[in-house]
Amino acid sequence: MSVAKPLPHDAAELHVTGAARYVDDIPAPKDALHLAFGTSGVAAGILERMDLSEVRTAPGVALVMTADDLPFANDVSPSIHDEPLLATDRVHYIGQPLFVVAATSHLAARRAARLGQVDISAHHPILSMDAALAKNSRFEEGPRIYARGDAEAAIAAAPHRLNGQLHVGGQEHFYLEGQAALALPQEGGDMMIMSSTQHPTEIQHKVADALGVPMHSVRVETRRMGGGFGGKESQGNALAVACAVVARATGRPCRMRYDRDDDMMITGKRHDFRIDYTVGFDDDGRVLGIDFTHYVRCGWSQDLSLPVADRAMLHADNAYFLPNVRITSHRLKTNTQSATAFRGFGGPQGMLGIERVMDHIATHLGDDPSAVRRRNFYASGGDTSGQKKRNVTPYGQPVEDFILPELIEALVASSAYDQRRDAVARWNTDNPILKKGIALTPVKFGISFTLTHLNQAGALVHVYQDGSIHLNHGGTEMGQGLFQKVAQVAADRFGVDIGQVKITATDTGKVPNTSATAASSGSDLNGMAVKIACDTIRYRMSDMLAGKHQSSAQDVVFRDGEVAVAGATYSFAEVAQMAYHSRVGLSSTGFYKTPKLEWDRIKGHGRPFFYFAYGAAVTEVVVDTLTGENRILRADILHDAGASLNPSLDIGQIEGGYVQGAGWLTTEELVWDDAGRLRTHAPSTYKIPACSDRPDVFNVALWTGENREETIYRSKAVGEPPLMLGISAYSALCNAVQACGATYADLQTPATAEAVLAAIERARQ
Repeated sequence: MSVAKPLPHDAAELHVTGAARYVDDIPAPKDALHLAFGTSGVAAGILERMDLSEVRTAPGVALVMTADDLPFANDVSPSIHDEPLLATDRVHYIGQPLFVVAATSHLAARRAARLGQVDISAHHPILSMDAALAKNSRFEEGPRIYARGDAEAAIAAAPHRLNGQLHVGGQEHFYLEGQAALALPQEGGDMMIMSSTQHPTEIQHKVADALGVPMHSVRVETRRMGGGFGGKESQGNALAVACAVVARATGRPCRMRYDRDDDMMITGKRHDFRIDYTVGFDDDGRVLGIDFTHYVRCGWSQDLSLPVADRAMLHADNAYFLPNVRITSHRLKTNTQSATAFRGFGGPQGMLGIERVMDHIATHLGDDPSAVRRRNFYASGGDTSGQKKRNVTPYGQPVEDFILPELIEALVASSAYDQRRDAVARWNTDNPILKKGIALTPVKFGISFTLTHLNQAGALVHVYQDGSIHLNHGGTEMGQGLFQKVAQVAADRFGVDIGQVKITATDTGKVPNTSATAASSGSDLNGMAVKIACDTIRYRMSDMLAGKHQSSAQDVVFRDGEVAVAGATYSFAEVAQMAYHSRVGLSSTGFYKTPKLEWDRIKGHGRPFFYFAYGAAVTEVVVDTLTGENRILRADILHDAGASLNPSLDIGQIEGGYVQGAGWLTTEELVWDDAGRLRTHAPSTYKIPACSDRPDVFNVALWTGENREETIYRSKAVGEPPLMLGISAYSALCNAVQACGATYADLQTPATAEAVLAAIERARQ
């Protein structure tokens, strides 16, 4: 059996030796042109004039294009066509592309792009949430509201009431490979695009529109990305379209990549939120009523902001039954980079809000935050007994597989949480300068695209007459190991060694109409599509053998590289050759759509998720109260991956997700100045976690259990849920800071050293 084995990433050796080929490594013909954007230095205003004469005469420049030169659609938006490739009459943020330069080298293009003389009549930019609210600058006419029960009445009648405000910072994706694309003109006006994208079909669609051709005239290929994290779901459109348009105009291949500085200035980030809350609760900390207001800074164009904000609302409950709840979401338009998809897609922001509430309640009651959390859990196992029916989400989806009580009980034991919590309390009593904190936080994350029609996938499988297997599917490989998992599925269906299976680049010419590799759906969707294709071929082979041996197709067994039927045994290669000689089709497509989904985003009711993935983390930290400097000392994680397809890959995803989540909430701070210029636009000023920032003790284990839903081999998605395990690092910092005084410390995020020091001062007041 090939699935469930801890096999290494299929390209691990290529990664560590530097031999893995990315888009910018692909050899291009010697006459290829290199592109760069000239960008706006003003956040908001009217574009009066552009003098590009010096750009056009700069060394190596072959072509300069503005919006007026584009032949067809000037749009790279993934949603409502509000994002021009090149600015027309107005500019909306510092970094917005105004013109594109094509030159004989990357450096020549970048140098020339800086020579443009641009006159912009500047307007006062809308940068903050408060400014957007004052100007009523928003996407959608008014706020979106999801509710259940009567939150206001329940809060008013509750024995205890609290209110607060949490600022949730954005986050730069910081994929190691920046945005990149290569366009190769083909005969008959066709165009071949190599793109570092999570969504090849979206690239195909936008390029076709820009060239004025049908989608069949554009082929997009993606072999691998050097990281994506959601930042390559829509943000790669501009590069691919620019390359295609210039390639069509010049007849020459065109390539484009952003330098890190350009990448951070031009592309979108994780949405930053402000979450206001009012909560009413009883003496045990059980929530009786809660009112959340989400203020979401979306940036200058809509991009994917509406579904991101929706998912934040859908995860405002996390693991907790909220009998009376109201969630109000304002999607605000500002003159900053257009915020976009980022691992968790709004879920982390929504989840952080309720976790902050749990910590606030526990502080108010002087109770263990972990105990308060557990008292508010959904009913274990989806129990519907009792009048409250504590297993239904605010949006009406039953929680049928709630395993967190058992999972957390196991984690409390394996991490020695109770003993360590006592030890932390003793330490804090004895040490006035260094304070420790510990926290246990849960994760319940919904799996599926909330736009229901995206929950589909296709695959193409070939078996050659020598027994080797070739397959393609619609998912993209960004380092997460999707290709290896899907190859394991194919190998298992045919009972062969995984070395017989080859997956080649994701290609819109082989598998059409694909969804983005996002929403943690890669293995679920594409694994099932490949299984269906393989099973179709396997049945044909079985039927052929059964006919030869006067047996039943159901009696044919594929195992260990052999095929057995009616006492006879053949190698898989022999059966493939027999099928070929018998004119049996050895190629098949597979198609899968996720079942049970029903969602009305306007009403905020239905079943948007096929199932939930669970996990929990215990994090211990130490804080220097003189400087705010802090470190993660230890993390213990128990995570639910169902019946894991590949434990090694899943544990790697969990480790990386935790560190990325902790980085989002601690060191990663995005800063814009009063003019709207992003000041943290390089590794020197934007601090992602380094290897030295990982916990000194890092224990990660997988929860043993199958998915109750019929997913691929009963596995569970593991791409996004682990990021929210990093919330435990923030909660542990809250716990350490609170040890400095009795006043609620109100630690904000990102919990940088400065933020921690400010919270310590508040606690001591």
